[in-house]
Amino acid sequence: GVHHLFTRVYYEDTDAAGIVYHANYLKFAERARTEMLRALGVEQGRLRRETGLAFAVKRCVVEYSRPALLDDELVVESRLVALGGASLEVDQRVKRGAAELARLAVRVACLGRDGRAARLPPALRAALMELLPKVEPDAT
Repeated sequence: GVHHLFTRVYYEDTDAAGIVYHANYLKFAERARTEMLRALGVEQGRLRRETGLAFAVKRCVVEYSRPALLDDELVVESRLVALGGASLEVDQRVKRGAAELARLAVRVACLGRDGRAARLPPALRAALMELLPKVEPDAT
């Protein structure tokens, strides 16, 4: 249930000191969520054209631990941790090797053409369910 997006830090991602600008972690995380959905066969442009549905970040909490630097190779790990009727919650971690640089807790809402919350389509919901951690039955 963990999706990995590998990326590199480019000059455009950094400030004058060669440190990744804080807002760019949001871009890394957005790309990773997009690719996680793509791996499930969900292309967001097609989803919008065919169903009128789109995803929007409702809430994002970021905790920064260490800076990413120019030319670093990074991996963004994305884990679906909860699935609602019209939303999903994703835990995302930006890492350089084993070092965690930033952690994001993101709630994403599914919206209809009118901009209001809309239920996830059954096929999409079923695909997302496959990403949720499996809960082992209590052996007691």
